[in-house]
Amino acid sequence: MLEEAIEGLNINPDGIYVDVTFGGGGHSRAILERLSVKGKLLAFDQDEAAQQNKIKDDRFQLIHGNFMHLKRFLKFYGIGTVDGILADFGVSSHQFDSGERGFSTRYEGPLDMRMDTQNPLTAHEVVNHYSLEDLQNIFKAYGELRNAKKIAARLIHYRTHGSIESTQELVDLLSPILPKHIFQKTIAQVFQAIRIEVNAELEVIKSFLEQSVEVLKKGGRVVCISYHSLEDRLVKVFIREGKFEGMATSDLYGNRNLPLKKVGKMLAPSGEEIDENHRARSGKLRIAERV
Repeated sequence: MLEEAIEGLNINPDGIYVDVTFGGGGHSRAILERLSVKGKLLAFDQDEAAQQNKIKDDRFQLIHGNFMHLKRFLKFYGIGTVDGILADFGVSSHQFDSGERGFSTRYEGPLDMRMDTQNPLTAHEVVNHYSLEDLQNIFKAYGELRNAKKIAARLIHYRTHGSIESTQELVDLLSPILPKHIFQKTIAQVFQAIRIEVNAELEVIKSFLEQSVEVLKKGGRVVCISYHSLEDRLVKVFIREGKFEGMATSDLYGNRNLPLKKVGKMLAPSGEEIDENHRARSGKLRIAERV
């Protein structure tokens, strides 16, 4: 949904924009094409591998860091407010296709799953050292798995014979207890749950959304692309209520105090885009404007 995301930003050629999930740089390059010589783009990526895709352009600055530090880095570069922010959540194709990163159920690799390789917490630690209760909570909350307790108990039992070392070993030991007709979907949910825990993904998104309100100019836009219901729910609720729990507050006249207003409807990828990129099938794009 590259074109939809860029259109959603409603780019001012002389403005300042932020791509908080640089990855391969596709979105950043599309934004730069819309900017004048006065425009500026800052991009974030905590993955060291993303530095290889750095764009040589005087208007561009790539920050090696997590976008949960959005305000801090903008302040460092002398920027108070910006005209637009783009966030494409989830794992990059490069990370999924690199077996050694441990994100994919299809490739043999170590239990890693870190988006930032400097992060001390790995999937190996979660799988081999978390308690039964903690594992159950993770699989239920982050994987939305009905059989979370059964999966957690299987890992605990297996650990009595030795540690679980690889992604393939994890897939193999869970295979007998997962429904055959939805095995790929279920094992993907297991990996998703562990990955979210390792990278604190939902807390990062919450922090980012709150900070985006503080740094966006009036009329500035934030565009978010989510890939599973947990991410999308946070974005949807925050746009609607200005918070993640409860209802928005109101003034004495009953007017709701909302920092953002929804722009258009939620967008999904076209059938043509899904044919070209199967991973895009679950994408949901939402746009909001600072009021």
